[in-house]
Amino acid sequence: MSDILQVSATPVTSLAATHPNPAAAPADATLSGAFAELGLADALVRAVSDAGYTEPTPVQARAIPAVLDGSDLMVCSQTGSGKTAAFLLPAIERMQRAPREGSARGPRLLVLSPTRELATQITTAAEQFLRPFRRMRVVSILGGMPYRVQNAMLAKPYEILVATPGRLIDQLDRGRIDLSGVEMLVLDEADRMLDMGFIEPVEAIAAATPAARQTLLFSATLEGRVAGLARNLLRDPQRIEISTPQTRHDNIAQHIIRADDMAHKNKLMRHILLQPDVTQAVVFMATKRECDRVAQELGDEGFSVAAMHGDMEQRSRNWTLSQLRQGRVQVLVATDVAARGIDVPGLSHVINYDLPRAAEDYVHRIGRTGRAGARGTAISFAGPADGVVIKRIERYIDRKVDALVIPGLEARRPQRDAVDRVGRKPGFRPNSPGSYNKPGGGGFKRGAPRKPSRP
Repeated sequence: MSDILQVSATPVTSLAATHPNPAAAPADATLSGAFAELGLADALVRAVSDAGYTEPTPVQARAIPAVLDGSDLMVCSQTGSGKTAAFLLPAIERMQRAPREGSARGPRLLVLSPTRELATQITTAAEQFLRPFRRMRVVSILGGMPYRVQNAMLAKPYEILVATPGRLIDQLDRGRIDLSGVEMLVLDEADRMLDMGFIEPVEAIAAATPAARQTLLFSATLEGRVAGLARNLLRDPQRIEISTPQTRHDNIAQHIIRADDMAHKNKLMRHILLQPDVTQAVVFMATKRECDRVAQELGDEGFSVAAMHGDMEQRSRNWTLSQLRQGRVQVLVATDVAARGIDVPGLSHVINYDLPRAAEDYVHRIGRTGRAGARGTAISFAGPADGVVIKRIERYIDRKVDALVIPGLEARRPQRDAVDRVGRKPGFRPNSPGSYNKPGGGGFKRGAPRKPSRP
């Protein structure tokens, strides 16, 4: 039987999120002592304090002792709850207690991440925590990175490997990585990996690691396919469920605006982005092609804009995020690759140009604003056929999303909730004027040509 722990989370108290320079954040011996009470050694506690953490979050307080005891874990925890430190800190502690013997070069800790951005964030955190331990290294293996660079990193000894499943499988097939020494396997945001079709790569990677390994699974949900994956990979796991206010995002003003078609969405988006309270914004699109189209048209309108999606090389994605963090990009137009693993404090708004397919993705998307307890605004455009999606989101976040009407830009087409026998809205004609698949419909009115910012 699995042990089930349910915790009500309080907001994260971390100088890493609020201090402009986390490395320079003042250390507090009393608060840092809270991490020592969890079983972490003095050197690691100092690294935690230097990284800006002041006290354990609920998921850290529950997970760290369980990991140190050697238990497999299933953890339900939302983004921003501190789960990265919840598995990195005890993993580093265990490796310090029992240094590796011999000349093995493969990883002792393997962390699988669904996206490159989240993997980069985990790698950065690991580098912070490893600063007192100069002989320990972390390596990241991500799609879009040159093989030459990755091969050079893999040729040297390292303890921690952070990877996306696709590129890791590729390197395994080439014989460049040996997973026989893995002591701990972490599946971060397992639900997202399954949504992205990584079930077979994840199972293949797990099969290449020792059966006696310790396995930790972190996910926004522990039901459905995630539960099936856990049954296959984990042994008598403890189950920790964190009830967090971040599921509701009470610090984020959430609005739904009815939109007739793409042309109407474009007018609404332009109006919103021109408001004085919009410092920086992320606009989420459903497809890569539309992502490039909207970024191009916003650039032609004079906005400082960049696009981000899965077809871009990792170097371009890193450059784009750097420009966003430095405030040189006002609008990021992105697919769901930007929904997790991106922490930019200056983002004031999230605009869901297209509603996400899953309610969980809605939570992750809007969580890009309102970071570290700040206020944020999330605005979602809902087409005439999106009534069911809205209700699904509201059930998941357990709150009503406020309807917003912009004077002069009101929707004229009514919302339709009923679905006919073939799954279309009554009276909906795919090629009717204003429909979503109208050829060439929905573009911005172009002004003077201007070369847009490019990633």
